[in-house]
Amino acid sequence: MELDIIKDAFDRISKKQKLSSSKSQEVIDLVGLEVEQALGKIQSAHDLASPVDQKSILTDLKLKLNAIGPLHQLEGSQKELNINLSKYQKLLEKFLNPDISKAYRNVDFDFHIVNQIVAAHFYRQGLFDLGDSLLNEAGEPEATALKSQFLDLHQIIGAARVRNLEPALKWACTNREKLKQNSSNLELKLHRLQFVEILQKGTRTDALNYARAYLTPFASLHMDEIQKLMACLLWAGRLDSSPYHEMTSPTHWDNLTEELTQEFCSLLGQSYVSPLSVAIAAGVEGLPTLLKLANVMSAKKQEWLAMKQLPVPVELGKEFQFHSIFVCPVSRDQGSEENPPMLMPCLHVLCKQSIMKLSKSSTRTFKCPYCPAEVSVAQCRQLYF
Repeated sequence: MELDIIKDAFDRISKKQKLSSSKSQEVIDLVGLEVEQALGKIQSAHDLASPVDQKSILTDLKLKLNAIGPLHQLEGSQKELNINLSKYQKLLEKFLNPDISKAYRNVDFDFHIVNQIVAAHFYRQGLFDLGDSLLNEAGEPEATALKSQFLDLHQIIGAARVRNLEPALKWACTNREKLKQNSSNLELKLHRLQFVEILQKGTRTDALNYARAYLTPFASLHMDEIQKLMACLLWAGRLDSSPYHEMTSPTHWDNLTEELTQEFCSLLGQSYVSPLSVAIAAGVEGLPTLLKLANVMSAKKQEWLAMKQLPVPVELGKEFQFHSIFVCPVSRDQGSEENPPMLMPCLHVLCKQSIMKLSKSSTRTFKCPYCPAEVSVAQCRQLYF
């Protein structure tokens, strides 16, 4: 809604600017025409060697320019544009508060963990020198193991991008059992790409020998896939024009590097996406709500700084929902081991503390806040998420 208002205001400013530019150009062109005509008169009289009263020509030009009033027209057009620009700036300040520091509160961070998270982010991006410099300047111990692991990943990915699958195949072979536990077919996909690559650049015999050596172990579980690859042997050297030309698409290589990165991070116990990137993206999405809350709480600064739980929900997209949580609709408290969610016979759910407050005692019945049902504590059952 706010973005729509800003967009509409921007469109109006854009139209005003184009109109102002058009009017200004018309005035400039008109002034230029009058000056050219005056110069033409002077030049014409000079070429004919006839006496000419230059003063009268210039006086006439002055009268015409005064009648046009270029300065007045230009100032009027620009003034109208400036007024609208000023209004637009105020609108931006209202909806897009540039001072995001208002949402900041003094929070005790473990700077050791923060430094490790930032360094790990750089390692993920392949910026190993930058990660090392950060840890060195912060006086942190080197994350040698983590750096080594991501260094291996980038070497494997770098080789795959130039269609060298040897490092990736070696890694997949070493971690075959772990990949099976994750129900991953990554090793088969690597061999399939290698087989297609041989079929395109080598001979049919080379491709067949590769299939016998490396694809046979997958035949029992992936017979359809193996049969499809064997059919490709009939089109050796011309796979691009075959019914199986889709197997030569470059998208398979792009998808492979992405899946390879996911599986590699999974076996390391790391998330596929950098935690720092997720935290920043979530913070940006929740920032408008936090700024509004900070403005509302500006008169109660101490209460805002001491607040341990936000009084309003911060709505984030599904991509930021990693596990199920329960927030009691009555107390607005998040469920925990000490205060678990409880299912009532009417199928509404409240936190245990809310149920105890409503019942006032373990034997007294109480009315559900959301329906007419009468409930007792003994009838409630704990839910597990």
